[in-house]
Amino acid sequence: MAATGLEGAFRMLEGRWKMVIIFHLFDREVLRFSELERAIPGVSQKMLIQQLRDLERDGIVERLVYPQVPPKVEYRLTAWGQAMCPALDALLEWAARRPQPEASPPPG
Repeated sequence: MAATGLEGAFRMLEGRWKMVIIFHLFDREVLRFSELERAIPGVSQKMLIQQLRDLERDGIVERLVYPQVPPKVEYRLTAWGQAMCPALDALLEWAARRPQPEASPPPG
């Protein structure tokens, strides 16, 4: 049963840019699309839109559209998305404790 839940959680977070988007939203709380685009220089506009739509569909990110010209769209984490913060902090702490490989002796 736990494995099924874990698979579901990983499925929501899989994708090259989703975790990067989430970390930027943790850091700044609310970001416009253009700010996210600048903050993640390696992502294409098409991929950023797709990843944001997935995160919105899964209830992790909220999209706010303001009725103005030019259009203003903001993204923020939902309360449920923000609740992920302690788990991600624990993951970062775990990764920071990774043992460093021992240096191999110089050849011959």
